[in-house]
Parts: sequence; C-alpha cells; structure tokens
Amino acid sequence: MRVHVVSDVHGNTEALARAGEGADALIVLGDLLDFVDYHQHDQGILGTLFGAEKVATFARLRREGTREESIAFSRSLWSSLDDPAAAVAEAVREQYAALFAAMTTPTYAIAGNVDSPDLWPEFAGDEVRLVDGEVVEIGGLRFGFTGGVVLPPGATIRRSNPVWRPYLRTQEEFDEAVGKLADIDVLCTHQPPALPELTYDVVARRHELGSSALRGLIYAEQPRWSLFGHVHQPLSARLRVGRTECRNVGHFKVTGRPWVLRW
Repeated sequence: MRVHVVSDVHGNTEALARAGEGADALIVLGDLLDFVDYHQHDQGILGTLFGAEKVATFARLRREGTREESIAFSRSLWSSLDDPAAAVAEAVREQYAALFAAMTTPTYAIAGNVDSPDLWPEFAGDEVRLVDGEVVEIGGLRFGFTGGVVLPPGATIRRSNPVWRPYLRTQEEFDEAVGKLADIDVLCTHQPPALPELTYDVVARRHELGSSALRGLIYAEQPRWSLFGHVHQPLSARLRVGRTECRNVGHFKVTGRPWVLRW
C-alpha cells in the first residue's frame, strides 16, 4: 500500500490536485483554508476582502506590535464591512469549492484549526470521506483520526456572532475524542502530541500547543505511526517514542509535496 499524507494546505489547490498521484489513498490532516497569507498579502481570505496593503499592516502588527494594537486594527477592518460574517462565509465557501474539487484520489480528511468543518458536508463528494473521530481500516491497518486543536488554557470559545470561528475544541472534548481511538496502527491528527521537539516552531520562536492526550495515547497504545501537522517549521519533524514514529508531514502549502507512507 502507498498512502500520501498532507497537512496545512492553506489554499494550495494546484498542489492538492497532484497530491494523490500514484497513491492508493490520500489523507488530509487539515488547515485547508488560506485565511491570512503572510507571504502573499493579496491572497487568502483577508487579502480578498481588504487588499494587500491592509494585510501587510496586519502581518506587521502580529510580528512587532502589541496584542492590543493587533486587536484594534482587526476590529477596524471588520467594521469597514457591512456584513463581515457573510463576506467571510462567502470567501470560505469559494475556497472549499476549489479545494474539495481537487481531491480526486480516495481521500480521508479531518479539519485543522483553520477550517470550518461544519461546512465540509456541502463540498465533500464521493471521493472524500470525512473521518473526524473515526477509526478506519486502510490496507489492513487501523487509522484513528481526531481533528481540530485544543483551546489554549484560560481561553473560551466565543459563541455570540463571531466573524469566523476556528476549529478549537475544549480540553475535555478533545481528550474524550482521543480516548475513543483504540487498537490503532496509525494515529492521524492535525495537532501534534505534547512533546517539545515537535511543538517548537523555529521561525516563530515559540511552542505551539500540543496535546497531552495524544502523548498519553502514544505511550499507552504504541501505534506504528503518529502523523500530524500544525507546526509549520518544527524543531524536529520526526521523533521516535518507543515503537511509535512521530512525524510532522510538512507544511504542504510551501512544499507542495505529500509525505509518503508505505507498507
């Protein structure tokens, strides 16, 4: 069997259309949407809505400004639109229409934090199986899937009229979902397990949040592989934990290349 695995697509539709070539199946580990494109400021949802100059200012404030400055500038952008939630929803649907149409190889998909999984059933055709929370047999191996990212400690999910809501799950919800993945050979998630070599981003110079529940499952179950994304420039792309090969499959938007799993 040959399975191609991608994560952090962030709008790279052309590469996604080629990702399954030569594979028996394609696994997509989330972050399909290109919400803020920090390299091409005219791209992404913010680029579409506000233009390259405004996105460049937003990116600079994220790098150099205070949290208060970033929030204030974001609010000024959204307040310039008559109906920001409707504008974002339209842009999200436009991206999803192209991205899901690009998945022509039999595909198993979960959402990342930069996704709206509630919209996925509108776009997933016959070739795309939505498997968040499921254990699926592929070529004789059991693959367990959990999407999304754990909500940071102390944060709360905004319920009242957000412009857009990322796929963040409470600690209890995420841990419960992970606890349902039993007797698996391959663990497939968007978020990495909470191991410092895998969560540290060497460009952003900070640790992204990892999951202690995923780390515990790896110690307890010892699957053959743990596959994930989320951290775009990890300190280590791979780490052996007992019998388990932990692997960040790469920032697909930039590389355009899937990670290949053979058995």
